[in-house]
Amino acid sequence: MIARGRSGLCLALCTLGLALLGDVSRAVPMDDQDYYLQEITDRDHYYSFPYPGEEFFPFTEQPGEEGPIRAAEREEQPGFKPRRKELKQKKNNKKGKPILEPPPDCPPLGLETLKITDFQLHASTAKRYGLGAHRGRLNIQAGVNENDFYDGAWCAGRNDPYQWIEVDARRLTKFTGVITQGRNSLWSSNWVTSYRVLVSNDSHAWTAVRNESGDVIFEGNSEKEIPVLNMLPVPLVARYIRINPRSWFQEGSICMRLEILGCPLPDPNNYYHRRNEMTTTDNLDFKHHNYKEMRQLMKTVNKMCPNITRIYNIGKSHQGLKLYAVEISDNPGEHEVGEPEFHYIAGAHGNEVLGRELILLLMQFMCQEYLAGNPRIVHLIQDTRIHLLPSVNPDGYDKAYKAGSELGGWSLGRWTQDGIDINNNFPDLNSLLWESEDQKKSKRKVPNHHIPIPDWYLSENATVAVETRAIIAWMEKIPFVLGGNLQGGELVVAYPYDMVRSMWKTQDYTPTPDDHVFRWLAYSYASTHRLMTDARRRACHTEDFQKEDGTVNGASWHTVAGSINDFSYLHTNCFELSIYVGCDKYPHESELPEEWENNRESLIVFMEQVHRGIKGIVKDVHGKGIPNAVISVEGVNHDIRTGADGDYWRLLNPGEYVVGVKAEGYTAATKTCEVGYDMGATQCDFTISKTNLARIKEIMRKFGKQPLSLAARRLRQRARRWQRR
Repeated sequence: MIARGRSGLCLALCTLGLALLGDVSRAVPMDDQDYYLQEITDRDHYYSFPYPGEEFFPFTEQPGEEGPIRAAEREEQPGFKPRRKELKQKKNNKKGKPILEPPPDCPPLGLETLKITDFQLHASTAKRYGLGAHRGRLNIQAGVNENDFYDGAWCAGRNDPYQWIEVDARRLTKFTGVITQGRNSLWSSNWVTSYRVLVSNDSHAWTAVRNESGDVIFEGNSEKEIPVLNMLPVPLVARYIRINPRSWFQEGSICMRLEILGCPLPDPNNYYHRRNEMTTTDNLDFKHHNYKEMRQLMKTVNKMCPNITRIYNIGKSHQGLKLYAVEISDNPGEHEVGEPEFHYIAGAHGNEVLGRELILLLMQFMCQEYLAGNPRIVHLIQDTRIHLLPSVNPDGYDKAYKAGSELGGWSLGRWTQDGIDINNNFPDLNSLLWESEDQKKSKRKVPNHHIPIPDWYLSENATVAVETRAIIAWMEKIPFVLGGNLQGGELVVAYPYDMVRSMWKTQDYTPTPDDHVFRWLAYSYASTHRLMTDARRRACHTEDFQKEDGTVNGASWHTVAGSINDFSYLHTNCFELSIYVGCDKYPHESELPEEWENNRESLIVFMEQVHRGIKGIVKDVHGKGIPNAVISVEGVNHDIRTGADGDYWRLLNPGEYVVGVKAEGYTAATKTCEVGYDMGATQCDFTISKTNLARIKEIMRKFGKQPLSLAARRLRQRARRWQRR
């Protein structure tokens, strides 16, 4: 009896100790390395824990069959409407009727934005490493070679109803919904058509989402790209959530991309969460703005800062929406001689909305900081004319906005209303230049700058978006020096050329004559971004840009003909770069403060680069500015031209340069100009005089006579002699 009592007491104490240890292990955060080791060692074989009430016979079920699931057990899911919320009763109103109030939406956990790390994703099996759990992220894109390390989904190693993919939130979370996609692939079709959802606090004991009739079977995808949202019948609080596919496309296999909706519960003791928490002190409007709200926000900024802002439009979209821009300058509406012009544009792809919101945040920030007397912002506004165009493709944005964050897929709203990709809709001037350079004996010479637009492009029958024509007219009207077009879906700065020179290659480093300047401009943004140059950062999709410090030559990434960057460089004085500001094209509103913090300093630093290099005015001996004079730099096969007032700006890296100027009817001149490392362009003015021939022509015109050409005079003399014969 005593022995039996002691053994029972020992057993009870051991059980109590294990229970306390389990509670402590959940409450006390572990060091990351130890945590990952524990996760690896504690992972049991996926057949070790069959689901309650089920038997599994791995060799009797055929792939693609639903096994024990009957069609009658599937729960009908209502169609999703954008921003649909569950309703809860509030106090009765005066008429005695209950008021239905929507509860706050829970945001995505961050599979798409990479907030959820690879170590937080686990799966029962994987077909190969490139199809592992870490690739099961919403909207992730496959590489060109799909059998590499970068494929387009998590794919299970076996096709049976006991596979799963699991997310560890690393803290108690109120899970509210699941969004799923199939596998991104050009060659195969794979998606899950139904699944179960299970939650756990320890990753061993799992509870399925249930209703009155049993486990809920959620309806999955009917094709591989369109996201499908399923809200849980009742929000569930747990640390882990697991998706268990139950049926899949009959001719494919189990493959999924997903996002989890959930609200993390407050946990002040969770060191991991506090270490990664991002906050902002800027009092800005962090939300997604539709067209009407965007216009209203611009008016608000203009009302707050009427002396430094101006609202104007550059044209209309295919559906007639005006393309609004905000100018920020100490003299809005006026080009000041000697002051460079800068622009940011966004939304060429309507579904890449982060750039749009960053520009709206930037105009608010600059107005507030100017009013607060921030010397850096005041100096920038006084010395620069800044143009902010947040939505180039408002028609496409409207489509993406109606679908909502996370539900538009990868391409909904990308193109204009008439199906044109604005970003690649500009004239291909590269081919004209390179053909002229390759055929040196050709009679048709093409200049290395300000290449005219081909006639075929200007015709009414050309496939050119009205938005593209509006941008071209805008760029020709204003003498921009530097510009950035904000895009999404990646985290990198791309600089021209965007088109490869060899017609036999799809990827090849193709530098401009100003390659060193472009690389510096790209690095100025990437290096001041919070994540672009972080070596520990995971690649968004397939490309790792860390070897170039978060920058890439566009042609070495993928060749594109008719890009805005190449056109801007070859047709105007403006150096244009593409800035990809985030992995998620359409982040949830809750992500906007962090994305603003990621990009704020970079946006300002990049604008400041417009003041690097040389600047000046080309005048005649009477002090009048000479327009359209050609400015050349020795050793750089790309020239620029002076503006209407004779002023110019030439972006250059620090160094000593021999600069030349020439204009029709004037003598050419050169001088040495030195560019320093300090911010501020070096003044490099020119005063040139007219040539003797130009003076004679001017005198003759003044007295109503025209100078005779010597060659024409000889021809007339010969004609007279012939007549006498």
